[in-house]
This record gives sequence, C-alpha cells and structure tokens, in this order.
Amino acid sequence: MFPPVSLHEVLWLALATVVGGVITGLLAGLFGIGGGAVIVPVLYEIFRVLGVPEEVRMQLCIGTSLAIIVPTSLRAYRTHRSKGLVIPGVIRLWAIPAVLGVGCGAALAAVAPPDVFKLAFVLILGGIGLKILFVRDRWSLGAGLPGPGLMSVYGFGIGLGASLMGAGGGSLVNIVLTLYRKPIHNAVATAAGLGVLITLAGAIGYAVAGWPHLAQLPPLSLGFVSLIGLVVMAPVSTLAAPYGARLSHAMSRRTLEVAFSCFILVVAARFLAALF
Repeated sequence: MFPPVSLHEVLWLALATVVGGVITGLLAGLFGIGGGAVIVPVLYEIFRVLGVPEEVRMQLCIGTSLAIIVPTSLRAYRTHRSKGLVIPGVIRLWAIPAVLGVGCGAALAAVAPPDVFKLAFVLILGGIGLKILFVRDRWSLGAGLPGPGLMSVYGFGIGLGASLMGAGGGSLVNIVLTLYRKPIHNAVATAAGLGVLITLAGAIGYAVAGWPHLAQLPPLSLGFVSLIGLVVMAPVSTLAAPYGARLSHAMSRRTLEVAFSCFILVVAARFLAALF
C-alpha cells in the first residue's frame, strides 16, 4: 500500500518532472544521448516519495527512463538525419547485436541489486569523460571502422551498457566512433539513431522483467515501466530535443567534446557518491 502524498509534494514533483523532461530533450539533441542520467535521478526521488520499495525502485527508474527516451531519441535522430550527419551502415550493422545486449541487460534487471546500475554509471561514464577531455585524438584504434565481427561486439556492449544505465547508448556510441576518428557531430547523429532501437527494446525488456514484481510496484506500472512517469515526462522531452540538436550543429567540435565530457563526469561523480 503506497502512502498518500500531499498536494505540496505533488506540485514539486510535477515541476521536477517537467524540468527533467526539458533537460532530457536538450541533452538528447545536443549529445545524441537519451538523457537517462537526468531522468533516472528525478524519477528515483519521485518513486521514493511515493514509497516504492528500494528493491525495485532503481529498476523501475531505468525501465521508465528507457520508455521516455524512445520518442525523444526518434525526434533527435530525425533532426540529425535531415542534416546528413548519420554515418551510413553503422546503425544497420549494430541493430541486432545492440538489441541482444539490451535483452541481457533487461534480464539482469530482474535479479541484480541497485548498486550494479550505479556502478555501471561510474565505470562507463567516468572512462568516457576522461578519455574525451584529456586523451582527445592522441589515441585511436584506427582510421576507419573495423570489420563486421568487431563491430558486432561493440554493438552488443553498447546495448548491454545502455540497458544497465537506463540510457539510449549515446555515450558509448560516441566513444567508439571517435576512437575510429569519426567526427563528433557524426557520432552524435549516429548515436541518436541507434538510441531509438536500444530504448524501444529496453522498455519492452524491462516491462517483461518487472512483471513478477507487480505487487511491489506503484499503480499504472507496466512491469518496470511507470506509465505515469512516461505520460508526464515524454512529451516535454520530445518537444525540447530538436533545440538541443540545432545547438549541437552550431557548436565547434572541441566545444562539443568538452561540454559532453564535463557533463558525463558530473553524472559519474554523482553515482560514485551514491555507492558510499
């Protein structure tokens, strides 16, 4: 039984959800990421006040985040594609391996403790941010993308990591493509496209994974996906996504890199602190 929430709490939580939706949409367009690093903390606070048990709260946040990101990623991708920045063939090559990785991540969500997801944020985002900020182009894995075998491995890893973080995989896509000397603007555009597949598959996977836990979840939850959170936040983030994409096109490559790395380092630090 979930405790009643005061009108004052509802208003503040609604405001936080709207603000989180705006930031999420801007980040999706600006960096090609789904914005899960913003959505998950906001939803975590909402579900804490509503009395969702700790054992399923993080999974509910991540599943809802993935569902929210679906329309946001789609709109950001369409904006980037109109500029001709998507790298041909990469999304098609990564599609199946990424979806398989997402499926594995969703399966882990049914049994893994919340700290697993926090640790995923710290390790993945921290490494990406430090590489972009300090290593830049001094280290690369090649002048062109590798063959289908290694690309499939990358695709699987991107899908798995994204599903554990409640994100669209944009951070991981960006780091892989820039390691092979692809311009950051093209990496961002391609990340937005793959994010559509990852978030859609992830939302379905988390809905299925959460089905056995319905007794612990709040009303109007489809497994580990809160329909209330989806309805409130998704429209706002979708409307904001094209503005972030346009801002990305107006920024220089290094400015975009620095902004991207600083953002994800802040997120990594936030979850590192939460582990202690």
